[in-house]
Amino acid sequence: MRYASLLILLIPFMVLSQNPYPQDYFRKPLDIPLVLSGTFAELRSNHFHSGLDIKTQQRQGLKVYTAAKGHVSRIKIAHGGYGKALYITHPNGYTSVYAHLQKFAPKIEEYVKKQQYEQESYTIELFPKAEELRLETDEVVAYSGNSGSSGGPHLHFEIRDKQERPINPMMFGIDTKDTRKPMLLRAFAYPIDESSHVNQTNKRTELRLIPISNGQYKVEEISAYGKIGFGVVSYDQQDMAPNKNGVSNIETTFNGSNSLEIDFKRFSFGETKHLNRLVDYGFWKTRKSRIQKLFIEANNPLSLYKRAENNGYVTIEDETSSVYKVKITDYKGNETWLTIPIRGKLSDDIEPRTKRITEHFIRVNQFNELEKDNIRVSFPNNTFYDDFYIDFDVQNDTLKLHEPIIPAQKYFYINFDISHYNGPDKEKLYVASVSKYGKTYYTRSELKGNILTGTTKSLGTYTLAIDDEKPTIRPINFKEGKWLSKYRYLKVEIDDKNSGIDSYRATINGKWILMEYDYKRKSLVYDFNDNVVLDTKNILKIIVTDKTGNSSTFEATFYRK
Repeated sequence: MRYASLLILLIPFMVLSQNPYPQDYFRKPLDIPLVLSGTFAELRSNHFHSGLDIKTQQRQGLKVYTAAKGHVSRIKIAHGGYGKALYITHPNGYTSVYAHLQKFAPKIEEYVKKQQYEQESYTIELFPKAEELRLETDEVVAYSGNSGSSGGPHLHFEIRDKQERPINPMMFGIDTKDTRKPMLLRAFAYPIDESSHVNQTNKRTELRLIPISNGQYKVEEISAYGKIGFGVVSYDQQDMAPNKNGVSNIETTFNGSNSLEIDFKRFSFGETKHLNRLVDYGFWKTRKSRIQKLFIEANNPLSLYKRAENNGYVTIEDETSSVYKVKITDYKGNETWLTIPIRGKLSDDIEPRTKRITEHFIRVNQFNELEKDNIRVSFPNNTFYDDFYIDFDVQNDTLKLHEPIIPAQKYFYINFDISHYNGPDKEKLYVASVSKYGKTYYTRSELKGNILTGTTKSLGTYTLAIDDEKPTIRPINFKEGKWLSKYRYLKVEIDDKNSGIDSYRATINGKWILMEYDYKRKSLVYDFNDNVVLDTKNILKIIVTDKTGNSSTFEATFYRK
């Protein structure tokens, strides 16, 4: 008993000794209890989440503190993505990141606006020198917001190392309450080659989960033979939030021996797109559920795998009895277990997997090109992860390019020959993806001569679309000839129904003014506190251009003392 008690006392010190990151250096960036809507390395569309999403009590404008002393090393403002983002480099070599901000602290805001006015651009990226914007511990650096591609008010917070690799901030002692075990929703078995099978089928097979007790699950014994892989659908929840967050670690064993470990504590931005190799991409696209594959397929460069015996695959022989286990862990060490008993049985009569053979075949390690009528599709080397037969057909100006169920790791190019179009219509064409409901969406397009090229990473249906309508511009809080002396803000709504807004420019009496664009609200906002010198009578002029070059001009006169 004495030795057991000693071991219990030593466990915390053993855990700390395995964590190489400083525990008392960084403070939490908000002075409220940390409740998360998103965790580190959570599975997102085409990427891993690179930080913590901290709830801000459904409010904007909370004080954001620097996690430690340092200097502002980067500032970026974009319409989408992180919106208003601040990067602070600390003396210990790490960088903390704060995103979706409402605004910066006054000295940073002044620095940024000066550069915005000099460059005449709302979107901007700055790299201040170390001595320009120094920060002390506990200094307010910004206010929380909802800018960029944020789905609601929150603070996105990251810690990165010297190689710009994001690391789970909880590794540095940034803590939140979590006593819940990870949730296990579904489990699957994958026969890998044509001779392997599970429950007499060569197809992916869902296994019926049976809850046992307190985080323990099993499935009914499966009959299997050959090379097999497994996959799970799982997520985690913190104590004070209903959000379905990512787990921290998944380990598997086969007959008591280690098989695979996936550790979600650090990754690089260069590999984040390969999330689509970790999950069953086709299942995600068709069922909106992410199966995490517990095996490593070819062309998977992810660094998350810490241990991989036979790449996580297991081989089941005839007339054997085996046990495969999965342990799913969140960052606080709460565990969920799955046990899969396996009876090895070679079957002669198995259901074959569906295999569609077309006249077009994509080879991963070479340049591929498909052409019919006026459309040519070009795939650079290693656009995809696997060789496959692809559906390809052209009817008039519509391209049928397989189904969007196969992930691409590179952009490919859809080239339309539009020489049969005449006059101004040619300049207003763009490449559009077509949803299964027939709705069209702008795809990044470029016209050179008679070739209109769309750049994309998604298979599916594409067509030519035309946008000959000008954007709309509508005042929100003022009218022509109105006195605005008591107004703090001047607000305008801009919209484009087809290709979308590409750029805008606003002036008062010919002087450029900074108008913040919120694409979610379709609004442009000017702050009179910017102190652009105005006259009593002022002429506002706004020019908005869409992605095919259509422009609209709005002019209004207002008065101000």
